[in-house]
Amino acid sequence: MRLVIGSDHGGFEAKEKLKKFLQGLGHEVVDFGCYSTESVDYPDVAQLVAEAVARGEFQKGFLLDGFGGAVCFVANKVPGVRAVCGYDVFSAKLAAQHDDANILCLGGKTHGELILQEIVKTFLSTAFEGGRHERRLAKVQLIEKKYSVTA
Repeated sequence: MRLVIGSDHGGFEAKEKLKKFLQGLGHEVVDFGCYSTESVDYPDVAQLVAEAVARGEFQKGFLLDGFGGAVCFVANKVPGVRAVCGYDVFSAKLAAQHDDANILCLGGKTHGELILQEIVKTFLSTAFEGGRHERRLAKVQLIEKKYSVTA
């Protein structure tokens, strides 16, 4: 699978470990930054990852910050993105199964390396269920269109 990953300084160390883990599973992983623990603005990296996923350049994306929430609300500003915080294996499963999420947001300071690996494995291995969930996602798309701004 072709994946994209990005973080702010709060998620940098976890991102680096997660990137190696995903590559070890055989995935192609492109890193959009950041590249150190030096302070960066999370909207910059989150926007890059979200836009690339929305354009279809990557099948899934991962964003990390201190707790996963800030990058999530930025990513969801990009039309076509369905970013969800993955707080545990159950939330990652439902994000994929019910919400057809295309970006999983994670907390680099709230979870250890092994649980992040389990959360990510679950997200990637769970298929979208479709059915009643498609109707709900269509409603989300209508909301997105209603509030879209043209430049």
